[in-house]
Amino acid sequence: MTQNEHKTTVTPQQLAHIGEGAIAYMREMDVADLKGKFPGMPEMEPGTKLWALFAADGQPILLADARDAALAGALQNDLQPVSLH
Repeated sequence: MTQNEHKTTVTPQQLAHIGEGAIAYMREMDVADLKGKFPGMPEMEPGTKLWALFAADGQPILLADARDAALAGALQNDLQPVSLH
């Protein structure tokens, strides 16, 4: 590091709150992968794909059968959506 550079340290707690209340991520997932994230989810046909919306900290917000519905859910909650692949 040179004399003019400044190193910023972010704690794990601070990192966990980045984007909180402002950003949500969307991801198309198989129902088998969603069971642990959405407790109480009804039984569905194996291989069914759903769109999941999660808060920046990973908390589940909603499930939708279409990308547009998940996007609308993010916007209705005043969240900036980002997609994960």
